[in-house]
Amino acid sequence: MKIVNFLDIKFSSINKLSLKKVIKKKGLFVFPSGPGLSELGINSDYHKSLINSDYVFFDSGFFVLLLRIFKNINIDKLSGYKFLKVYFNYLKISKKKVFSIDPNLRLSSSYRLYLKEKIKVKSFHYIAPKYSSKIKIDKNLIKKIYDSKAKEIIINIGGGIQEILGYHLKKKLNKDFKIVCTGAAIAFFTGDQSPINSNIDKFYLGWLFRIIYNPKIFLPRYLSAFKLFFLFIKKKNTISLH
Repeated sequence: MKIVNFLDIKFSSINKLSLKKVIKKKGLFVFPSGPGLSELGINSDYHKSLINSDYVFFDSGFFVLLLRIFKNINIDKLSGYKFLKVYFNYLKISKKKVFSIDPNLRLSSSYRLYLKEKIKVKSFHYIAPKYSSKIKIDKNLIKKIYDSKAKEIIINIGGGIQEILGYHLKKKLNKDFKIVCTGAAIAFFTGDQSPINSNIDKFYLGWLFRIIYNPKIFLPRYLSAFKLFFLFIKKKNTISLH
């Protein structure tokens, strides 16, 4: 496993064999996007949540390319989509119960059906309120998680908020839980997002298909990721590989 330290965040680069081992572990798993990473100089709560995550993976192809071009650091991208392919197989075999935190009722119904019919696992679903970046204690959510007795938590809400919520849950729950922050990646499997496959993901083109599928939402979001370039150039001399 390679570890890249960027702004005190320890990014993990792992191969498929290591992923199958890591996927069995507990803790907070996050997949920060390019637009999310561009906010590191602005959003201190988001930054703190990444620093305190157990596994921070390279979901941003843009960040991976910046590392290769400007630091000669070659690591493999691990998108939420690629992770979920392995993770869903793990859930199917282990038959572990899942607690899913969803953005709205329509998507929650779609995710519930997919987990039941395709993954064959029992799932519990919670419709997230409109969290601000200053997330307060959500006692109702904590109670529902413990009541469900599910130890696998998937947070399917927007980037920049889900990581903060994940860190909030990590502090409030005991250490027996896995908290996976893959945002809308599950929607690639249910068909609620733009169609994607392994080749599209391999060549870092997921962002393009998202823009084509829903330009109103995703074009401004991915344009904002270019702020990461200036942040990277400013801080590139502090980046280290272990």
